[in-house]
Amino acid sequence: MRHSILYQLGIAILPAVLSVPANAAPSAPKGASATLTVLETTDLHSNVVGYDYFKLAAEPAIGLDRTARLIAQARAEFANTVLLDNGDTIQGNALADYQALVAPLRCDQTLGIYKVMNALKYDGGSIGNHEFNYGLGYLGQVTGQRFQVAGIDQPKRCAGPAFPQVLANVYSAKTKKPLFAPYRIIQKQVSAQDANGRAITALVKIGIIGFTPPTIMSWDKRWLDGKVYTTGVREAALKYIPEMRRKGADIVVAIAHGGLDAAPYTARMENAGWYLAQVPGVDAMLLGHAHQLFPNAASTAPQFNLPGVDKARGLVHGVPTVMANLWGKHLGVIALRLRADGKRWTVEKDGTVVEARSAQNADKSFVAADPAVLELIRAEHEATIAYVKTPVGSTDFRMTTYFADVGDPSALAVVNAAQTRYVKQYVAANLPQYAKLPVLSMSAPFKSGLAGAFDFTDVPAGNLALNNAADLYLYPNALYAVKVDGAGLKAWLETSARRFNTIDPGKTEPQELVNGAVPSYNFDTPTSSDISYEIDITQAPGQRIRKLALRGVAVAPEQEFIVATNNYRASGGGNFPGLDGSKTILASPDTSRDVLIAYIRDVRQLKRANDGVLRSWQFTKVKTAGPVVFHSAPGMLGLAQEAGLDNVRQLAADDGLGKGFALYALDLAK
Repeated sequence: MRHSILYQLGIAILPAVLSVPANAAPSAPKGASATLTVLETTDLHSNVVGYDYFKLAAEPAIGLDRTARLIAQARAEFANTVLLDNGDTIQGNALADYQALVAPLRCDQTLGIYKVMNALKYDGGSIGNHEFNYGLGYLGQVTGQRFQVAGIDQPKRCAGPAFPQVLANVYSAKTKKPLFAPYRIIQKQVSAQDANGRAITALVKIGIIGFTPPTIMSWDKRWLDGKVYTTGVREAALKYIPEMRRKGADIVVAIAHGGLDAAPYTARMENAGWYLAQVPGVDAMLLGHAHQLFPNAASTAPQFNLPGVDKARGLVHGVPTVMANLWGKHLGVIALRLRADGKRWTVEKDGTVVEARSAQNADKSFVAADPAVLELIRAEHEATIAYVKTPVGSTDFRMTTYFADVGDPSALAVVNAAQTRYVKQYVAANLPQYAKLPVLSMSAPFKSGLAGAFDFTDVPAGNLALNNAADLYLYPNALYAVKVDGAGLKAWLETSARRFNTIDPGKTEPQELVNGAVPSYNFDTPTSSDISYEIDITQAPGQRIRKLALRGVAVAPEQEFIVATNNYRASGGGNFPGLDGSKTILASPDTSRDVLIAYIRDVRQLKRANDGVLRSWQFTKVKTAGPVVFHSAPGMLGLAQEAGLDNVRQLAADDGLGKGFALYALDLAK
């Protein structure tokens, strides 16, 4: 007998918790107990199946199709479960771009990832910052909302997810009301025990409330400015959580698309989870955005070693907290031990267990993908593959980011060349007052091993297709240009140079080159023969840029430049000094990726001599007593040599950290 898709997904046979009407079950008697297990996915970024659309190959390390197995296992293990998503769901890969930009959905069509989440019977979710990347019109359509915002005409409600989505800190500028429902109280009938240990069923009212980084107003200013506004995460929580309690919520789960940060609180704070956990009434907290794993006893991340954070037990100021990594690699699990006092349920912290369950087994294999997931989105998946195979040109060299941190420009130079050409042409045609200013371009290695040794840009020599362009430029950012002075340019480069740890030349033990707390997408570099500088990593951050020169002449603080970048950076993303939107002189309607594709089509054949060797920076030479080490994919030393990096050697094919990386050393004296 052939089972249905829902059966295959483990849904039909595992009705762990049932939604019920408000009057369907009585409150639990005094002394009753139960375990309610909250399951979290986060930062799926449209990785519905374990497939890399850039490499056109299966990728078993990622995908909701594997997380589905973990969900089914958890539902089999725990009698009472609630499945929630943290956001950054609808954007992030070629499948997402295809559905949003290439073959836009009709109003009656459900987004691919939502189709799967509906089948998995999610109970609720929140909205991440990347949900806003395609604009409010698209977001309203695919989430089944009717936003009352200026310039958005939505005559009817379209298909959306079958579960509620909550967001408490984004408001319509037109109505002064929340864009989404700020919270929802979900009523569940659960299996429990009375004070004598006898099995009973009882009602639990679970309040879910969502938060997104207020910094979306900078990152997606082109879509949001004048249409919506944000409040701080803490302010929204203080407003709505008491209201949720008054309306009967027994348990409050805060779905915060952000990480932890103990910097002084502001209403614009990007990672406010540390402060949110201190708001009275939060029983459990789901984190995301930072693409990290929590709890994690072995983590050296500074934010997981803050006061009040128990990285082993998964507690933040005593609040059970989980962050389930990214791309479906983990499932967050918070098993809340509940006790009834005759009026409501409360959480017994001592009996609560928090963990993040990996889709990778102990032997480094992965749990099997559930084939039913692919069947649900097969048409969209195959259409995406066909689309990304569209040819655009060719290259005579391999373009990668395996060694971007140590100076290989092969995957960055073509992006910078494309952006520079576009901005120069635009300035000549439309901004004659800036015609004499030098034009530079900044780009960063978006993929630098965060998700594992497979997670690097790697475009082979030969024919180029759209998937290769998407690999070179991962995000659908718009091309922007800013006008900065020499002091601002130096500050920009100093901020980028925070990517590196401070190296002590006298230390004999190995020193890590890369500061993992600074993401690679904030390591902006030019790749031009016009500009040159050194990065002295023996100096403290902010004091590292040396010998900054334009065509061999030292850059003066007052000297003016035009710099091509993207809307994220130009509008304040990454907190680069002076980049707050005020310096933008060009806000292009074209994405950086489209600009790149147009450039490749015009050039037709990329050649290393023209498009793969230009490098503006180098490390200041210094002899170190011990090795300076970094991590990249194994067996790639030849690529470093091809890029002219003769100061790199591989120390070990396996760095011993269990993520598939090799250990490399960088000789700073060469």
